[in-house]
Amino acid sequence: MGDRVIEPAGRTALADRRIPAAHPFAAHLRRAAAEQLTSPHRAWTPEDGALPALYLSHGAPMLFEMTDWMTELHTWARALPRPRGIVIVSAHWESAPLSLSSSTPDELVYDFGGFDPMYYLMRYDTPPATELARAVTALMPDSEHVHEHASRGLDHGAWVPLKIMYPEADIPVLQVSMPTHDPDRLMALGRRLAALRRDGVLVVGSGYMTHGLPFIDWHDPSHVPGWSADFDLWAAEALGRGDVDELAAFRAHAPGMPYAHPTVEHFTPLFVTLGAADDATAAPRTRIDGYALGLAKRSIEVD
Repeated sequence: MGDRVIEPAGRTALADRRIPAAHPFAAHLRRAAAEQLTSPHRAWTPEDGALPALYLSHGAPMLFEMTDWMTELHTWARALPRPRGIVIVSAHWESAPLSLSSSTPDELVYDFGGFDPMYYLMRYDTPPATELARAVTALMPDSEHVHEHASRGLDHGAWVPLKIMYPEADIPVLQVSMPTHDPDRLMALGRRLAALRRDGVLVVGSGYMTHGLPFIDWHDPSHVPGWSADFDLWAAEALGRGDVDELAAFRAHAPGMPYAHPTVEHFTPLFVTLGAADDATAAPRTRIDGYALGLAKRSIEVD
């Protein structure tokens, strides 16, 4: 008798059962399952129109220990129709030319260190994203060579927030690399991906509104540094005015620089999101704000 074949979502569920019952993420999974049982998440239909595009601040694996933030992410996901697919650009994959994660991934990318061994055993086995890969490739100009990695899975900028938002692991996910930090080029990438929104695909830029990890006071992690608060307020005001030019000039204009972003890869996914909007100058809706470890977790959606 042959070995029993376990479907991808089943592999994720098996791994989730190894999480200690008292762990905050285990409690999150129980709450999400109960909510799904009593109020199934409605799937997107064409009558819903285009899904919004999101910019979300994602934590490292320690996000799995932050109950309030996990609840905010999951509530946000359930407030939207359940997408047919997800295309995500993460701060943690800077690669040119434009590249795609494997459309049939087998492993995650555990691109972090120093955490509980439990986090290196987590899985997020989503369905094949072959159709998504074809759609994204078709949207790119002939001058843009698109390379699909045969084995590269999702990095933690993708799988950590999505595992919290969509824990059933039953939505195809495709990760697109960030080939540049130039706001204009990233806006152009977002404009091409915008077409997917009309087909029920969620377009996501995943970063962190402030990311000055070297400057956090680990003796008082609840303290919000001035550079983090000032940058967040500046970004919120610029977004509210639809001032894309001001946002694009963040290196020179934003208060708190370079402490808020000693490297810029956690801010620049925002421009993919804005590019995917129907109108990049329209004020977005803030879905999550506040701070974690002194860093601004502001997250937005745009139509």
